[in-house]
Amino acid sequence: MSAPAPPDPAALAGGTAGSRALRPLLHTVLTALADGAATRCGPLPAGGPLTVADRLAERCGPFLPEHGLGADEALRTLVLALAEGTADPADPHCAAHLHCPPLAVATAADLAAAALNPSLDSWDQAPAASALEAQVTAELARLVHPAGEAPDALVTTGGTESNLLAVLLARERFAHHPPLTVLCGANAHHSVHRATWVLGLPAPHVLPTPRGVLDPATVHRALDDLDTLRCHPGPPTPALVVGTAGTTDAGVIDPLPALADTVAAHRDRRPVLLHFDAAYGGPLLFSPAHAALVAGLERADSVTLDLHKLGWQPVAAGLLTVPDTALLSPLGHRADYLNADDDTAAGLPDLLGRSLRTTRRPDILKIAVTLRALGRTGIARLTDAVCAAARDLAVLVDADPALVLQAEPTISTVLFRPAGATDGQVAAIRRGLLADGRAVLGRAQAPGPDGRPALWLKATLLNPHVHGGDLAALLKLVLDRHAGLTHHPEPAPTAGHLQGPVSR
Repeated sequence: MSAPAPPDPAALAGGTAGSRALRPLLHTVLTALADGAATRCGPLPAGGPLTVADRLAERCGPFLPEHGLGADEALRTLVLALAEGTADPADPHCAAHLHCPPLAVATAADLAAAALNPSLDSWDQAPAASALEAQVTAELARLVHPAGEAPDALVTTGGTESNLLAVLLARERFAHHPPLTVLCGANAHHSVHRATWVLGLPAPHVLPTPRGVLDPATVHRALDDLDTLRCHPGPPTPALVVGTAGTTDAGVIDPLPALADTVAAHRDRRPVLLHFDAAYGGPLLFSPAHAALVAGLERADSVTLDLHKLGWQPVAAGLLTVPDTALLSPLGHRADYLNADDDTAAGLPDLLGRSLRTTRRPDILKIAVTLRALGRTGIARLTDAVCAAARDLAVLVDADPALVLQAEPTISTVLFRPAGATDGQVAAIRRGLLADGRAVLGRAQAPGPDGRPALWLKATLLNPHVHGGDLAALLKLVLDRHAGLTHHPEPAPTAGHLQGPVSR
């Protein structure tokens, strides 16, 4: 019997023959993923950036050969190299970032989206996908804004794009007023600052958050003071107040109802809107046990929500929700080849106002499959599991005299450090664990036991299957590394050394 023909690297993924072309390739990919995970055998490849880069170049280069090496070889080589060299959020000791391990069912749905390749910039490129997006986003928006006039949501690439859109909508809402002023706390995500820069607005007016959350009284005074420095009379300055439901560093939640009350009290004096960045905390709405933590989200004019955090989706799966679809009208845009007036009048949906992007993949499919597969109760169970894991880790830290807990966790982030460690040692512990490939922990600045700013190790627990033994082993790695540092201090960083802050 002759051997089967090798996969054709020029075969298409769609059409009636697409599944036959994909089947042998999927076997190659799944085998390479398993082999890479077994070779890595941990949360991160050991050796640091230069080692990883050199290994990749040695095994895979050149990346553009004169003659192709075939689909099977290319997939096997590159997927294996990537899997060996990945930071694996499914490993219980990979707990630095808001970077979740995706569900297998969502990942399988993402494969289907890639194979079908609809583009959500016109209906004739994505008939069913555009209908699916409209229906699922409306349902998710009702979860956030149950009393809204006609709740709606845009699918985004994540919190940065959602926050940009929120600032853009506020700017356009007050287009005939003086320039918009954005007020946010020092705890706000960096994308709020980036949004004002991109949109040509003044930099945000940053309010202090000494207790880690935005104080409504501080917001009240800031709104009162907005026009005091103006040299000429005129209409009041419009404002967008940005609150946070789940900060990147500590996972804390601003007092959302009180902030909504403060904004409401000022609306008879100036044009003011309220945006809540709930990229991290928003999915707590799925959980009856934790939804009260984000009570007040429904009172915002817009809300950022990420399902590639507490939603277990492959990147990207962001949303911007509004209580009324009419609020999205400033995003309307015309391109005759995509949404000609007569086509729209004839009933073809206009999709260009659904995003700042033109070509756009159907990220809604994996979200819809996950919602259908797990239901609200299934997602709630996963959410409750990671919140419980964070509480368990906090208990372990608090019970160990060799460790210090910064505060009880609000969602699933725990800040801790070895007792008696300096900030330099805390940073060195994290870098050493990264270089060894043993654990991936984040770093965050927060008040120390004496009230002064200190550097903390950050564990962001998004793996719903982590158990107590994993958490205890993670703490042991930290303490062992700290003990080693007291006898053998870390050498001064070099150009290739692991260093620097982390971000969402």
